[in-house]
Amino acid sequence: MDKKIKRHRRARKSRSKIKLLGLHRLCVHRTPRHIYAQIIASERGDVVVSASTLSKELSIGIQSAGNVAAAVAVGQLIAKRAKEKGVERVAFDRSGFKFHGRIKALADAAREGGLSF
Repeated sequence: MDKKIKRHRRARKSRSKIKLLGLHRLCVHRTPRHIYAQIIASERGDVVVSASTLSKELSIGIQSAGNVAAAVAVGQLIAKRAKEKGVERVAFDRSGFKFHGRIKALADAAREGGLSF
């Protein structure tokens, strides 16, 4: 099995458990250059709020979009936008990525911003 297939298997397993919870999910995707976060409604599958390093609010303030500092900024922005929409409790969907580095930094920043998961 190659790396991508393993990641997709981990993602499928965690998403099936998140479905049972019935919570909105904070879905994170990363590439070497950028990091993206969305809060997706559990029942409809609609995107409630989103943030990424490509957002106009963040693209001005960060030097490199592919580092931990950028992930922290995205985590803070997604938490702020979620609070404005009334979402406080989510399930963290890391999309099969290992919980360390930029993924962990985004999660910690979102928790500090007021999201609970």
